Amino acid sequence: MGEFELIRRYFASGGPSREDIALGIGDDCALLRAPTDGQQLAVSIDTLVEGTHFLPGTRADYLAQRLIGAAVSDLAAMAARPAWFTLALTLPEADPHWLDLFSRALAERAAELDIVLVGGDTTRGPLTLSVQVHGWVTPERALKRSGARDGDLVLVSGTLGDSRGGLQTLLDDEPDQPSNAYLRRRFYRPEPRIGLAQALAPYANSGIDISDGLLADLGHIARSSGLGASVDPLLLPLSDELIASVGEDRARQWALSGGEDFELCLTAPADALTICLQLAAERGVRLTCVGHMQPGDDVLLQEDGVSVQLDRAGYDHFGETA
Repeated sequence: MGEFELIRRYFASGGPSREDIALGIGDDCALLRAPTDGQQLAVSIDTLVEGTHFLPGTRADYLAQRLIGAAVSDLAAMAARPAWFTLALTLPEADPHWLDLFSRALAERAAELDIVLVGGDTTRGPLTLSVQVHGWVTPERALKRSGARDGDLVLVSGTLGDSRGGLQTLLDDEPDQPSNAYLRRRFYRPEPRIGLAQALAPYANSGIDISDGLLADLGHIARSSGLGASVDPLLLPLSDELIASVGEDRARQWALSGGEDFELCLTAPADALTICLQLAAERGVRLTCVGHMQPGDDVLLQEDGVSVQLDRAGYDHFGETA
């Protein structure tokens, strides 16, 4: 099967379209219509490499769900509305079964996230998946890392550490019992908090998605905003499944540094807490205050104002990691 036949058969048809797509897959470029109401284009790219981000032999449909979910999470962190994406697919071989599983899962998940494939590229080589996502955001509502203010509360969505727990069950080849199945689903199927971010954007001052671990990503907000932060490990939102799998102590460590949860980490003024919690509850999403921003240049772990020591490492592709 040649490259163009591969694209035609698996990616060029069958998906939803949008009025702002003048020309999609099949030409040298996609042609896209920009809004005329002053919105800005938000763009991000994510790459998954076999052996670095996922285990060899991972099911193609799981990879598709993970790839698009992780990428759209970056749009959510900016409070952007997803619009389009492009896909670069490097394959060791053109396996029809693999491609069928991957393309079907990608199309289904993209439709759920309201984002449309408009182009891309394929080539032969070690299995590598890259997706670039595009969305639109109202400039004054964009949740930048640099907007946190002294005294802001640190809010996180969902539960943390589950993805790291799911990865561990795969590394240990544990039986697929209910708690493990939940954790693996959290690893393979990130849930971008698109609607929540847009609802909270009028009240939040900064935001990021938790891809490298809460401490590392909150550290990005702190440095970009010229502040420090304090996090209380006892306030971290943990799932019952993670605690059952690894115990509460390790669950807290992974909530801080496990990474790839793709939940939101936002900062907002204390007087916005009630409305933020209400908006999250209306959307069925757990929202937890885990700390606050403060003067300084580090993220401190404090329980009732007393400093504590836990594993603080987050993920860094080019550094020493947890």
